Amino acid sequence: MRRRKKLDVFAGAAALFVAMACGKVTASAGEVNAQDFTTVDGGRYLSILSDCASCHTIPQKNQPFAGGRPIETPFGNIVAPNITPDMDTGIGSWTDDQFDNAVRKGIGRNGERLYPAMPYNAYTKLAREDVVAIRAYLNTVTAVYNPVVASTLPFPFNIRTAMWVWDILYFKQGEYAFDSHQSAEWNRGAFLVDGPAHCGACHTPKTFLGGDKTSLYLQGAQLQGWSAPNITNDLRTGLGGWSVDDIAAYLKTGHNRITGATGPMAEAVDLSTSKMTDDDVKAIATYLKSLPGQGTAPAPVSSTAPEMRAGGAIYRDQCSACHGLGGKGVDRLFPAVANSSLARADDPTSVIRIVLRGARSVSTAKEPTAAGMPSYGWQLNDFQVAAVLTYIRNSWGNASPAVSPDEVTRLRNSLAKRTD
Repeated sequence: MRRRKKLDVFAGAAALFVAMACGKVTASAGEVNAQDFTTVDGGRYLSILSDCASCHTIPQKNQPFAGGRPIETPFGNIVAPNITPDMDTGIGSWTDDQFDNAVRKGIGRNGERLYPAMPYNAYTKLAREDVVAIRAYLNTVTAVYNPVVASTLPFPFNIRTAMWVWDILYFKQGEYAFDSHQSAEWNRGAFLVDGPAHCGACHTPKTFLGGDKTSLYLQGAQLQGWSAPNITNDLRTGLGGWSVDDIAAYLKTGHNRITGATGPMAEAVDLSTSKMTDDDVKAIATYLKSLPGQGTAPAPVSSTAPEMRAGGAIYRDQCSACHGLGGKGVDRLFPAVANSSLARADDPTSVIRIVLRGARSVSTAKEPTAAGMPSYGWQLNDFQVAAVLTYIRNSWGNASPAVSPDEVTRLRNSLAKRTD
């Protein structure tokens, strides 16, 4: 459970009603009837499902959808374009066909191939009328003049024509196909996860060319100095210990009885999942719970190992006041570590980062208290960080590989170069 930023997704509603009073909203390639509120509002909701605001808005700049935000990739940064209805620097002069080609086919206005930082390989599952509705909504937001140079990739990755090879390897065009063997709720969840919500962008491991490793679908990946967790129903590292209601609560409020959303997922909750309907977050949860886990549990690190003894002492001194001696935490406030799939993850990047830098959970309308954890990077050395995490990952029934001091050192050095 994918690059994601503060925004009022209802921006533009006032502009819509002004336009309705005037009788129409004008676009370059025609006119959208502003009195077709159903289409515009449907497009607004689809933009939430698709998390458009996350990439196309610079946080705290108060210019919704004006672009300019760098999207980090292993090959360099892609800068999100302006998708306001500005005629010169946005999509105001685009036709609906041009917009649809970009969103669902990865083909730019002038025929150039887009980079999959814009997840057209997921958006292809939308119907054309969905994309046209998003365009209708975007026509109502404030037009912003903001020229953007999208590609800042170094040679040879800046050669867009090479993307045809990527598309052959990793892009299968086509709308979502309903599975008649599954329920309507399951199908809705599958459509959302694989389509507009593009969960695989963060949670599915990538090949060296940046395509999905489909055999490891939604089993966790690295991005932006974090490790996106396994969101299949795997019992040890995934959502196997979560109920449908646990997942739905997490998506809707950013918190549940087990944990709270932080890092890139906090942003996805803030801008997207917390604004979805209750039915849609439950559909997503239903689908994710149907995905079989594939992990096998390793033998736990012996409780008599030196790092376990040291880690236990550090945990009692530094961690137990919030997370409890039994690791159960406090519901919806301090995450549990005794039954935490994040703590048990095969890739410990996120938990190392949280200990080194601290973290704050997301604040949402239904869960406004954004509990935080302080940084311990200044207080604990690399051996101590590794020891306490090894203890957490192998206590209270947990079993995960030991964290090495070298892993902590590498991430500490890497984080020192990051500004986020």
